[in-house]
Amino acid sequence: MSALTARDLIATFARLAERLAAARDELCRLDGQIGDGDHGLAMSEGFAAAAQSTGALPADTATLAEVFNAAAKALLNAVGASSGPLYATALMRAGKAAGARRAMPLQETPQLIAAMAEGIRARGQAALGEKTMVDAWEPAARAGAEGAARPLADIFEAIRKAAEAGAQSTRSMLATKGRAARLGERAVGHLDPGAVSAAMVIDVLITDWLRLAGE
Repeated sequence: MSALTARDLIATFARLAERLAAARDELCRLDGQIGDGDHGLAMSEGFAAAAQSTGALPADTATLAEVFNAAAKALLNAVGASSGPLYATALMRAGKAAGARRAMPLQETPQLIAAMAEGIRARGQAALGEKTMVDAWEPAARAGAEGAARPLADIFEAIRKAAEAGAQSTRSMLATKGRAARLGERAVGHLDPGAVSAAMVIDVLITDWLRLAGE
């Protein structure tokens, strides 16, 4: 059975840093429409710190929990914006789900999506439909749980598509959290940058898991 190892996870954090660095300006542009315009900076700097911290771990002996926790601590220290504590909590929840082992079966990886979604939802006190990153994370988590009996590649693709669809759905929503909530109807017609970046994070995870599965 294919597995996600600590070494694989460390490499994933490096790819997350690359993806979010490339998306920095676009995420800042989206955030500038309904927020303070710094979401791209927060995500790129946060995941760059996470990649640096996890990259310093001994890949052959580290556990999955140690990798997630190192990423969480680094991200929290690097980002003062709300996305820092939210993703730090998400990663710590994922670390708890993965456990103190060096590898986990790929079949169990949707549990990581569920754990991260729950961490973000709990820390942010947000729910579906409020124009936040929860609108990407929660559908992704549900897609992973609902597809448990399907082929693994199908489950992964369902998670990816649900996250992207959830992010796109924020365009028509009123915002009830954060700075965007002050805009009222003026926020309608704009994507939530946190949901867009969440879909990017999930896309990188799924791409790596599909590669490990040989798909």
